Amino acid sequence: MREGVLWTNLSLRGLAKKLAARGFRVSVTVVTQLLEKHQMGRRKALKKRAFKHHPQQNRQFQIIDHYRRLYENAGNPILSIDTKKKELIGNFFREGHTYTQKVVETNDHDFPSLASGVIHPHGLYDLQRNHGHINVGTSHDTSTFACDSIAYWWDHFGRANYPHATSLLLLCDGGGSNAANRYIFKYCLEKLADRIGLEIRVCHYPPYESKFNPIEHQFFPHVTRACVGVIFNTVQTAMGAMAEATTTTGLTTTVHLLDGKYKTGEKAPKNYKKSMRIVFDKELPKWNYRAIPTKQGS
Repeated sequence: MREGVLWTNLSLRGLAKKLAARGFRVSVTVVTQLLEKHQMGRRKALKKRAFKHHPQQNRQFQIIDHYRRLYENAGNPILSIDTKKKELIGNFFREGHTYTQKVVETNDHDFPSLASGVIHPHGLYDLQRNHGHINVGTSHDTSTFACDSIAYWWDHFGRANYPHATSLLLLCDGGGSNAANRYIFKYCLEKLADRIGLEIRVCHYPPYESKFNPIEHQFFPHVTRACVGVIFNTVQTAMGAMAEATTTTGLTTTVHLLDGKYKTGEKAPKNYKKSMRIVFDKELPKWNYRAIPTKQGS
């Protein structure tokens, strides 16, 4: 598959048969020992190579690291946010095994028309407290939904755990409901800053590098593991499974149903570009900016 790399998809017994055909009669145990000797282990392909590289991506990583250290030292909250893929609610097949007394039978096709609903899990990972929170939406993943999700986190977790906070740092991807190039997201951020009375600083990860967003490797994999094999027959079943995402290193998870109607195709008000209060950084302003409330601490 790649020049200079040894590989095989044969089983241990299959390798033993191949060796026997060449005059080497060995047991499966010996085959295992030979694989270990040549440092060959069972591995799966990993999606690690970015499709493209932005010429300023390394500088953006440095900027993100700078703000992370700045906020940590100041005792200000740092949230890594993103939306997991939507899930259909109904008797649909999901990967994984569970201990059951009988075979669990699901629909043989995942037609959306057969679903009783759909959920959009919006995740917020508090880096300093190792706490993940998921707001489950049943409508659409929009910029308004994302900002309502952040507001809920602040009202129920952030305000109590960071009573002296002067600013909130958001680490997010460059696309989706919090896209870097969407004026509606910035408009919603302004309203959010006014709503919670706190400055909000945003740092976007460069294109094709969303895998470095902390939520992607410190929270979401554990949520996925907790949901393995669970059939999401109801919204409550899905939420209950997600809430089980914990680790021995102290990760805790909370889940809330953020019900409401969020319409797609939302846009910022006309002439918003002229009245926008977003403060852009001098360096890489597209990815780094702040929403400042009109009244601090409201």
